[in-house]
Amino acid sequence: MVGAGVVGLTCAVRLLEAGHRVDVVARDLPLETTSAVAAALWYPYRALPQDRVTAWAARSYEVFEDLAADERTGVRMLTGTELLREHQPDPWWRSAVPALDRETALPPGYADGWTFVAPVVDMPVHLRWLTARVDDLGGTLTRMNLSALPGDGSLVVNATGLGARHFGADPGVHPVRGQVMVLEQVGLDRWTLDGAGLTYVVPRTHEVVVGGTDVEGEWSRTPDPEVAAAILHRATALVPQLEGARVLRHKVGLRPARPEVRVERVRDVVHCYGHGGAGVTLSWGCADDVVELARD
Repeated sequence: MVGAGVVGLTCAVRLLEAGHRVDVVARDLPLETTSAVAAALWYPYRALPQDRVTAWAARSYEVFEDLAADERTGVRMLTGTELLREHQPDPWWRSAVPALDRETALPPGYADGWTFVAPVVDMPVHLRWLTARVDDLGGTLTRMNLSALPGDGSLVVNATGLGARHFGADPGVHPVRGQVMVLEQVGLDRWTLDGAGLTYVVPRTHEVVVGGTDVEGEWSRTPDPEVAAAILHRATALVPQLEGARVLRHKVGLRPARPEVRVERVRDVVHCYGHGGAGVTLSWGCADDVVELARD
């Protein structure tokens, strides 16, 4: 297994559970990956094709719902609302969630919206839990800066995210920069999303993640103070309870975007990358497919 973000670790867990020996190697350890930056609201964002993504997202939803019973996993099921500037049909991924209701109590400036219960994942907690699960199941995790995928005849899972530009010889993989802020928890227990402006407010147990940005082809991981100010302004307009909340951290992550998520086997390599802004959302569904491909 090459890659130790949420996709790589989740695949490692499922492969270990299926009886495989798994050694995870990665340049970046879990808490150093883009996954650690994610607000991690379950939502199929920047990921295609629609049919496969809906199926993967639905499976992941089921698993997260089960994991939410154990607070050590970092998963909570929270109600929230996506606000829309114009009337729209149900989202294309509607079948992936058990229930989705039209929202009628809309703030000024919004014409439509839908409310549903979604998994919200505290990523540092979840990544530590996944790492411990790999260890408990007999897997290993090693920091290693590879120049190429291993070619020793063993089965390799390529879950390298943006690294697939190199390890998958795939120039279609490109960064989509996302900047977020982490604020003190001010008593929020609902998430809120305005997809049109990519503004989101996602509460964790002890803090609140607000975002965001969506900048194609940008490689910089340095937070921009002007962007941060704009994010905070939009988030506070969306959720006024954030007014005056203390800023704890600024973070930037580079989403590994691709025209379509790649989950396929080519000889001794199973590729699993290109999840865009939906790595968490698709993690368990894609991991199940990786196990099937490994079995083949």
